[in-house]
Amino acid sequence: MSEPGLLPDLLILFALSVVAALAFHRLRLPPIVGFLITGVISGPYGFGLIRNITDVESLAEIGVVLLLFTVGLEFSLQHLARLRRFLFIGGALQVGVTIAVTAALAHLLAVAWPVAIFLGMLVALSSTAITLRLYGERGELDTPFGKAALGILIFQDLCVVPMMLLTPALAGGARNPTSLVRTLLEAALFIAATIVAARLVVPRILHLVAATRRREVFLLTIVLFCLGTAWASARVGLSLALGAFIAGIVIADSEYSQQALSDVVPLREVFNSLFFISIGMLFDIRTVGRSPVLILCAIATVIAVKVVVTGGASLALGQSLRPALATGLGLAQIGEFSFVLSAAGMSAGLLDERLDQLFLAVAVGTMALTPALIDVAPRAGAWLERRTPNRWRPSQASAPIPGDAPVGDHVIIVGFGFNGRNLARVLRDVGIAYRVIDSNATTARQERRQGEPVLYGDASSAEILHHAGVERARVLVIAISDIAATRATVANVRRLNPNVHVIVRTRYMREIGSLVKLGSGEVVPEEFETAIEVFTRVLRRYLVPRDVIEREVRSVRSQYDDMFRPLPDIGVRVEDLSRFLTDVTLVVMRVEPGAPATGEPLSDVRFRERSGATIVAIQRDGGGLVVSPSGDEVLHPGDTILAMGRTDQLERAATLLRQRVTA
Repeated sequence: MSEPGLLPDLLILFALSVVAALAFHRLRLPPIVGFLITGVISGPYGFGLIRNITDVESLAEIGVVLLLFTVGLEFSLQHLARLRRFLFIGGALQVGVTIAVTAALAHLLAVAWPVAIFLGMLVALSSTAITLRLYGERGELDTPFGKAALGILIFQDLCVVPMMLLTPALAGGARNPTSLVRTLLEAALFIAATIVAARLVVPRILHLVAATRRREVFLLTIVLFCLGTAWASARVGLSLALGAFIAGIVIADSEYSQQALSDVVPLREVFNSLFFISIGMLFDIRTVGRSPVLILCAIATVIAVKVVVTGGASLALGQSLRPALATGLGLAQIGEFSFVLSAAGMSAGLLDERLDQLFLAVAVGTMALTPALIDVAPRAGAWLERRTPNRWRPSQASAPIPGDAPVGDHVIIVGFGFNGRNLARVLRDVGIAYRVIDSNATTARQERRQGEPVLYGDASSAEILHHAGVERARVLVIAISDIAATRATVANVRRLNPNVHVIVRTRYMREIGSLVKLGSGEVVPEEFETAIEVFTRVLRRYLVPRDVIEREVRSVRSQYDDMFRPLPDIGVRVEDLSRFLTDVTLVVMRVEPGAPATGEPLSDVRFRERSGATIVAIQRDGGGLVVSPSGDEVLHPGDTILAMGRTDQLERAATLLRQRVTA
């Protein structure tokens, strides 16, 4: 019987990976760290469980190819256009400044410049897989810092290829400046030739394959194209990664990109786990024992540099302190592509064994700390804003809207996305004044040119709320995806104007409780409204009568009515109702002890006949509320009533509610 070869090693690795992934999931740590530890345990520096390390590394290389291929598949030009400022400007600032600062610090420690620059390249890259997965789980991908992080991460991913090409040049190998330029030209020609060929050939092939309706044939074709392009790239002297990335971009422009991505992702995850395991096999755990202080200092330095540089880049692009800090903390780790780059650096002689081990220890440490850093970001941002002088806050530097007179009894809209724009349009159509606060400087500038009253700034700032006239506003609507900013905004609004009615849009029902406690008048969870819309449409397809559908909707809403409407509808400022009335007035009056209208039913007192005013509601002294009271209701001392009528009628009503004057 033949030897099983690689199979026992794979069984050991996958078994350990499953255990590690489950354990790290319980600890709320990224599974990537679990895979790295699996490699440490099973590798030559651990228990030596794996014999065919070279074969595992070969499979791991396929994982890198598939990883870059899927990055290319997700390379949507439309999506990137919306993130272009953070992608090109923010990404360039983050990568360039991080490389420069890291290289300077390393050179101060007597590291040669080529090696110092290479270390800067390693540190500049962050983990796309870890950051986006954590943001997705927390529902923060659509927040300002989530979008900023995505743009910067895409730029970093694009930088991997030129960094791979620059590595031999830094090592002083055969690639002098002339050969480097030639390599870049070859890369450009290869990219152009591949794209042109793919435009003409790939769509036809994929169409023929898709017509078979055989999923396995489609998957084999996609993998063939991915690996084939990567192999062709390597044959012309470029990297496998470059070819795989180009293949992904080519298919991304076709109608089959989403199916290709869904089919390849499971393969990518399997081979990626082998890649991280193979990196862990290279790590000597004894390095931590030999230099614990050095490693801890290096981890702290890397996190500090990346937070300051990334946060600074975000500030430069108009973000306020809190989301800028959140962006920096979210990208403070060393990324998975840095392992690919470090392997190239080892082959080129830029890293020796000791420096490579130090890098691996620092990379694993920053990855393990990422969930904690992202979790602490909202509190750290709020703390920093409270202690930062106003003149240093970009969000505080925004001036009032030019030519805008003070406004009152208006609506303040926080966030000018889809919900905010639609609300503004409706308010404009019905003639209700409004002001908008948006933290995107570009959006604010563009909308103001169109005549929209948009104020640039962070709505969690008291000064920005003051500029928007929160003290005079009737309603404030928060329509942003950033739950931390939403909480801070509600808290500040309640402090500045306890009477303003706050309506909050949120994504998940689990956030309702905390928002209500902070003082939100109404919370509208998209999760709940979507559920109602879905079952309504399902019932319509089955021709369920409309009255039955409406009954079911009322039934579902009634189960959560107290949660969604924590304040009673009568709890608005009743004097505001007078703006809709012309000759009548609404006033609140208190029933005094001994008043003529007390002690008997209203019908016996003849309150309306004697005064001409109408009692709209009675707020009992003990806490009860009576709306549209009947003639059987009795007024008691201490009750508060809402009365409606002309001025003379209300004056007569007041005499019935005051204490009798005895001679």
